[in-house]
Amino acid sequence: MLFHQHPSIGIIGLGYVGLPLAVELSFHFDVVGFDISSSRIEELIQGKDRTQEVSSQRLQQCAVRFTDDPALLAPQSLYIVAVPTPITLTFEPDLSLLTRACKTLSPLIRPGNIVVFESTVYPGVSEDLCGRWLTENNTFQPGIDFFLGYSPERINPGDRQHSLASVTKVVSGQTPEVTNILKHLYGSINEHNIFVAKSIKVAEAAKVLENTQRDINISCINEMAQICQALGISVYDVLDAAETKWNFLPFRPGLVGGHCIGVDPYYLAFCAKQHHVSSHVILAGRHINEEMTQMMVRTVQQLPSGSRIAVLGLTFKEGVPDVRNSKAIEVVQALKQTYSLDVFDPYAQAEEVFRILSIPLNTQFQPPYDAILLLVPHTVYTAMQVAQIESLLRPQGYVFDIKGIWRSFFWKDLHYWTL
Repeated sequence: MLFHQHPSIGIIGLGYVGLPLAVELSFHFDVVGFDISSSRIEELIQGKDRTQEVSSQRLQQCAVRFTDDPALLAPQSLYIVAVPTPITLTFEPDLSLLTRACKTLSPLIRPGNIVVFESTVYPGVSEDLCGRWLTENNTFQPGIDFFLGYSPERINPGDRQHSLASVTKVVSGQTPEVTNILKHLYGSINEHNIFVAKSIKVAEAAKVLENTQRDINISCINEMAQICQALGISVYDVLDAAETKWNFLPFRPGLVGGHCIGVDPYYLAFCAKQHHVSSHVILAGRHINEEMTQMMVRTVQQLPSGSRIAVLGLTFKEGVPDVRNSKAIEVVQALKQTYSLDVFDPYAQAEEVFRILSIPLNTQFQPPYDAILLLVPHTVYTAMQVAQIESLLRPQGYVFDIKGIWRSFFWKDLHYWTL
């Protein structure tokens, strides 16, 4: 294997997965980081990370050579592909970026190379599809001349506790030797906290199961929330009682967006369909979670048209700047024609928000508002007190709080709604 002779690494895709990986590996190996976005490369060279997963200090300390020129990727002994794998408008896997990454690598492949995939895919993609794409511009064969591996990403954006250095890394290679190299590679950055999967397909299946399980569990609570609404009780009160049982799982209701939990179940369902297996539970869970956006919209639509609403939070989850597949964005899109909206988010980028919504991102409140719509519980919002909230609203104003962040407050002259 070339890696034994010259342990050099090329990482393709420098988003919230690839960048932290490139940075940490660069303290142990020679690393080139490649991304198709020249603006992304420019900001990384300047020590800035728009995903906020890597600090400026860490970026400046690392030894990654950042480039948008694929020619500068070669020659490396090992490549890691960490590009997004979204879904199409028809809810099927969109592997276009993965295809592009493989075709970029194809002319660079040499005998003895290892290509590792971190992107979330359905079982079989790495070997059956990526292996073929990697041979389009060469005469080599995967598993004979060069070798494949898989190690699913487990980055949780905004989560500083479960970082790349602390989570268990699942690895699998086409041969025992490749697997051992991956154990050494990833073990160097997480204190050798490695789990070896039985095969690449097993590792791929484990990844889609992780997020599908979470999606289904949340959908159960979201459906319970709808039942509780019909009963006139709060699902949070129900959860407080249920959680006193030792084996009750503490999931919370809410909007389920982002590029993992709201996407990966469709990959598993697609795979099931290809093999003539039903995926009723998986798709039912997805349907329930998608319904929550419209439920939130219908709840707000009890207000008269033209009402002024302060919308708090636009990103797909708290503590991150990413608005991709954000359900908060979908709520705003559904309301913006009927209401006068001031939108706020301390993490989102103003240019990105305006590009998507054609609404400016505000930084200063301009009361009085008829309602406050808390969609994403960023820390700055969870720290707000009753007096501050009341000062923003007209008398008898409305507070919509889907996550129940402020449900312990005593509301004197306001209408408060939560699940």
